[in-house]
Amino acid sequence: MFLTLFKYNILIVIFMKIATILGTRPEIIKMAPIIDEISKRDINQIVLHTGQHYDEEMSDNFFKDLEIPVPDYNIHVGSGTHGKQTGLMMKGIEEVLLDEKPDIVLVQGDTNAVLAGALVASKLHIPIGHVEAGLRSFDMTMPEEVNRRAADVCSSMYFIPTEESAINLLAEGFSRKNLFITGNTVVDACFRHLKIAQKRGFEDESLKELNVENMENILTLTMHRAENVDDKTRVSNIIDALRQLSDMNIIFPIHPRTKNTLKKFGLFDELANLDHIHIVKPLGYLDFLLLTSKSTLILTDSGGLQEEAITLNVPALTLRYNTERPETVTAGGNILVGSNTQAILENANKILNDEKFAERMKNASNPYGQGNAAKLIVDAIEDYYENGLLNISAPEDIMSSFTRKMTQVDDDISVGEFELKENALVHMVFDGEKMLFPTDELNLNGMMIAYDKRE
Repeated sequence: MFLTLFKYNILIVIFMKIATILGTRPEIIKMAPIIDEISKRDINQIVLHTGQHYDEEMSDNFFKDLEIPVPDYNIHVGSGTHGKQTGLMMKGIEEVLLDEKPDIVLVQGDTNAVLAGALVASKLHIPIGHVEAGLRSFDMTMPEEVNRRAADVCSSMYFIPTEESAINLLAEGFSRKNLFITGNTVVDACFRHLKIAQKRGFEDESLKELNVENMENILTLTMHRAENVDDKTRVSNIIDALRQLSDMNIIFPIHPRTKNTLKKFGLFDELANLDHIHIVKPLGYLDFLLLTSKSTLILTDSGGLQEEAITLNVPALTLRYNTERPETVTAGGNILVGSNTQAILENANKILNDEKFAERMKNASNPYGQGNAAKLIVDAIEDYYENGLLNISAPEDIMSSFTRKMTQVDDDISVGEFELKENALVHMVFDGEKMLFPTDELNLNGMMIAYDKRE
């Protein structure tokens, strides 16, 4: 992508450069469609891998499997405490950004790589685009919640999966002018990568031995969060439910940490000896995506898998008491069951035995869009670049004062028209039942609004 300017008969070609920071497998998966879209448009880009979770899945082969370029930089920070890991990332990221001088830095989600990248770029006055911005679990004991909130404070452009997440940001005081409801790139990624997976078929030997290709009533289980696996009572309740779901073929790609904890609690052998439960090693992404698509039910404490399940029309039961993906619950494709044995059993059996109930969950409207998020994100970045909105500089004008107001609107007037007429910025719109995102075209007649009135 470049912008051509003519001045004094001299041709000046200005090239935009986008830097993408990745640290974990989910980030690579969700950013792959954006990296691909940037490449298709011949925009100059660099990809920086922090090496936060380095293993064979994070090797160059993983990028090749997803048919995207391997990273230009890998700073190999490895694992460690949050402070140590984030500090090492910041040091490595700063060195790269000082050398490359990108026009914008893209981060995705809520990992330590996101926190480190956002902090470093903001200190260097490089604008940040936060992909999957605005998610909130409202649980500050989760490190991911701290990371995503900090990244949003540092960002200049917010690429938001749903209107509900956009309203979270409006409620925290962010300007609607910088918010872009794009849908979630997980939809793009699922559609893009499932085609690759179907072309390859199952490659994992354990799945081949189980003949998963022809298996029925598959329940795919993932469980890794500390609040579940480190709590003997909770994990015992979950296992009790699994024991009773004998009509299902439960496939459990087990995380090494989860396996060690179950062994410490004396629960692993009991689980492994149940005929209907098939414990396998962690799967590669493409194998896991193909397994998800063939499942009757997903049982998980993962955030990303809640999104993938509703995208692939697979009912999900989430082993958590809150979620930063509440839209999946509202849409009807996901049910929060915590670690409650009875809730797990009742809902799983209903999905298995009540065809109408199962079909409603399968056909739940996907709140994360139709699979064009990557295009909308890159469109917005190009527009900002071409209009000089990616330039961060100290203000040259004395700050104008404003008054924060709330009023009922009784005229046929759109948000854009109201802002122009009143020299205002609309923050919140309430239609009497729910909050709405204030798009320029939204008619405010009959609405209650909160806005800033410029003096």
